[in-house]
Amino acid sequence: MEYVKLGNTGLDVSRFCLGCMSFGEAEKWIHQWVLNEQQSRSIIKKALDLGINFFDTANVYSMGTSEEFLGRALKDFANRDEVVIATKLHGRMHEGPNGAGLSRKAIMSEIDKSLKRLETDYVDLYIIHRWDYNTPIEETMEALHEVVKAGKARYIGASAMYAWQFQKALHVAEKYRWTRFVSMQNHLNLIYREEEREMLPLCKEEKIGVTPYSPLASGRLTRDWSETTHRSETDQIQKSKYDATADADRLVVERVASIAEKHGVPRIHIALAWLLQKEPVTAPIIGATKISHLEDAVGSLSINLTPEEIAFLEEPYVPHPIIGHN
Repeated sequence: MEYVKLGNTGLDVSRFCLGCMSFGEAEKWIHQWVLNEQQSRSIIKKALDLGINFFDTANVYSMGTSEEFLGRALKDFANRDEVVIATKLHGRMHEGPNGAGLSRKAIMSEIDKSLKRLETDYVDLYIIHRWDYNTPIEETMEALHEVVKAGKARYIGASAMYAWQFQKALHVAEKYRWTRFVSMQNHLNLIYREEEREMLPLCKEEKIGVTPYSPLASGRLTRDWSETTHRSETDQIQKSKYDATADADRLVVERVASIAEKHGVPRIHIALAWLLQKEPVTAPIIGATKISHLEDAVGSLSINLTPEEIAFLEEPYVPHPIIGHN
């Protein structure tokens, strides 16, 4: 495993982050393909064995049970000082007023609930899952700053927003000398590259660590176009993200297959190698429902694509609608 600094910090993270949306109680979540606790533990243990020390979850994943599964597994299998735990807030956690968003009330309440579920005194990275259009960013940034000063989070990060919003948050933190975001968790893969226009250049300029989610486009980059899985048939979110541009995306997927055949490796190696070579990407977030998913992902670290291969993979891309920012 390779380790890198997360943005402009001294924090060492593995080149891959294990995304934990795949873990939890299915009856509490929109995804029916999530793994139960026993299955989740085997994946987490294998990730640790492979050298992965970076784990990403969220309060809303399976309504907190993802955090619970991860917390118990890391407590049993890992040294807390060596692992990096990230969790997120914004999504609705209960009905009625103040059940979602990034108000001071929500932040102060949700950090404590996440820590209890994770069975830890602090998270290494506390991330705002989306932009809150109903709360002043000054209120959000000040509350996050206080969470850090209280020792409940070591760093803060952001996810899935427009570049102007992220720049505004960075400016507010600088203006008031509050804790600054160190990472951006955005949607980026070979069939969704809209982040290259503004967000990636902004992160490079501001020395922000980039931890892309959906690096394999929910698996579409790793299999034949006609092949289906339980997730591809039941995951409505991935359908909403990619079905509208399927005709154009198919050309990219076919080129991934071509380069993979040339190298004699699985397609996942090529899709992830492309992302690892994309500046300023720090650690793609990989989801795993099988041990082989982890092993295949780590195998991509040995692949070095040539400029000609990268150009070949990128050439068929067409502009896509912005997805995930609202």
